[in-house]
Amino acid sequence: MTTKSRMGTAALIVSAGVLVSRVLGLVRNIIVADILGADAISDTYVAAFKIPDFTNYLLAGGFLSITFIPIFTRYLADDDEEGGWAAFGAIARWAAIAITALIVIAWMATPGVVRSIFPLFNEAQVAETVRNTRIILPAQFFFILGSLLMAVQYAKGSFLIPSLAPIVYNLGIIIGGVLGNLGTEAGETAPFMWGVLVGSVVGNFGLQIFGARRSGLKNVSTSWSHPAVRQYVALAIPLMVGQSIAFFDEFFATKFGTDVGPGAATHIEYARRTMLVPVGAIAQAASVAAYPTLARLYNEKREETLTTTLSRSIQWVTVLSIGGAVLLSMLARPVISLLYERGRFGADDAEAAALALSVYALAIPLWGVLQLVTRGFYARRQMWIPVVIGTAATVVAIPLYSWAAARYGVAGVAMASVMSLALYTGALAWRWYEQQGWVFFAPILRSVGRAVPLAILSGAMAWLAKWIVVQAVDQTTAYGALAVILATTAAFVFTTVAAGGVLSD
Repeated sequence: MTTKSRMGTAALIVSAGVLVSRVLGLVRNIIVADILGADAISDTYVAAFKIPDFTNYLLAGGFLSITFIPIFTRYLADDDEEGGWAAFGAIARWAAIAITALIVIAWMATPGVVRSIFPLFNEAQVAETVRNTRIILPAQFFFILGSLLMAVQYAKGSFLIPSLAPIVYNLGIIIGGVLGNLGTEAGETAPFMWGVLVGSVVGNFGLQIFGARRSGLKNVSTSWSHPAVRQYVALAIPLMVGQSIAFFDEFFATKFGTDVGPGAATHIEYARRTMLVPVGAIAQAASVAAYPTLARLYNEKREETLTTTLSRSIQWVTVLSIGGAVLLSMLARPVISLLYERGRFGADDAEAAALALSVYALAIPLWGVLQLVTRGFYARRQMWIPVVIGTAATVVAIPLYSWAAARYGVAGVAMASVMSLALYTGALAWRWYEQQGWVFFAPILRSVGRAVPLAILSGAMAWLAKWIVVQAVDQTTAYGALAVILATTAAFVFTTVAAGGVLSD
């Protein structure tokens, strides 16, 4: 199978898994919104994830696949699979010890950290956040080891079982939240948290052990000082110490959202996660599928093929993302109404979340390019470049978030996110093509040059269709929102296809 065929097959599997996972994530958010609404209590639900997420981040948990795959593929390239499994065992052992220690420290520090991060929380909110945080902290152990188990499957070209992890995880949250709130009048957050823990154990760990064994996992005896551990630390340290805006975007959304007022963090959370659905289906799938191939090409010293492969992925993702950004921004209100406006989540909540989503949607192409370009650097083991640029962007972002949140509320938080990501993505892309050669950027520029006018034309026709339908239906009702979404999307797609040709390059 050719490189292009392998990446295409992998992308289809990952894309399907990501899409199902994102849809389940939306279902999860719909259920949470229905049960908890958008108020001070729902803000504690959102806030409870921040300390566990940061604990994971300190160990580069979100980058375990990125850091381990180049190490493992090097052994495979040298026809030493036995050595690869020995490296896996050595790294997994130290990772388990480190994350256990961090969980214990975070558990003890939770009350003080919650008070310092969310100073506007009252004592009831602090107590709720502390309890929920401590429930889900142990899940980080299973996320960390599960990421390593997924990495070996990716490196061996197996994408199906890893794609099931977020699906099972979201199902755990949904089932836990629904069952735990049966027969209760006031919404309870704790059942959702227990669902997080169970979902991580089953989906991110238990299922991945099965998948790794299918990929040939072996229990190879290895020393505590295996050289692969030093290689892993050397690759991971930049990711541990660097304060990337890609990670802190979610943290800032919650932190500055709680400063805006009760419920604002929840409005921002739902808007942001809704925006990430097309990002996941388009960009995340492409980047996850491409990364093992990019790492292998680098190990084989095929630099030009690596850059061409990455640029082709960026080209397609950017074109698709531009259209998605225009359409979602235009449909923000009916989308939020259709998904969330029920139960305790009222019309005012939907209006605030829709305002944030209309701005957040503009970041879809930025997320797409960012996920791919960073993996280009990671495949070449240039971990420090995204870290240094990302840290600089984060430093700039902090006062920007503070100012925008104070002046424009939820829309300001979303605006700060888009601007920060634009700065980070632009600087990173410039550095990549400055290094690899601007000749590889030319096809992307040509495609974007055709995609933008086409998106404007399609957007104008879609807006007209939306305006006509809104005269006849109320887009804040479920059926009205669905009618607006279908009509607007149909007009957008029809115009795009009729104008045609933008994807032919």
